Amino acid sequence: MNERGIEELISTLYEMVQDAWGLPLGADKCVVERDKVLDLLDEISNQLPGELKQAKTIVESRSEVINNAKREAENILKQAQAQARQMVSEEEIYKQAEAEGNNMIKAAQDKIRELKQVTNDYVDDAMRRSEEAIAEALSEIRESRAKFSALVNPQAKADSPIIEDV
Repeated sequence: MNERGIEELISTLYEMVQDAWGLPLGADKCVVERDKVLDLLDEISNQLPGELKQAKTIVESRSEVINNAKREAENILKQAQAQARQMVSEEEIYKQAEAEGNNMIKAAQDKIRELKQVTNDYVDDAMRRSEEAIAEALSEIRESRAKFSALVNPQAKADSPIIEDV
């Protein structure tokens, strides 16, 4: 017998039953050739284990492919989550560094303002002391000049109301 597929063998069985002679007074019964039907059933029986084994192998392969795909998807998800955590961590580090940098800039600006104020106060104080020293020196010069003028020209003292005797 040539190798026919299970579907073809079952189709042949259907045709044999449909073409079979019906029995008188037995509407659902018919006559078929026993040897041909048995041969077809033997062929089907012989092919079924191979077909079932092949189907089982296909189902197992399909299950293995699905499981591998699930594992790969889980690994991809874990990697994505780890990468997301790392990115969040890097973002936090960046934000902390930026905040720290801003704090340092503010502290430096505050220090500059403080130094400017101290410098301004120092310069103002130095100028005040210089002004006082110059005023005192000017006063001493005027006093010395008046004394000198009084010594050199005693008569000018009586005539000049501006220069007083000290």
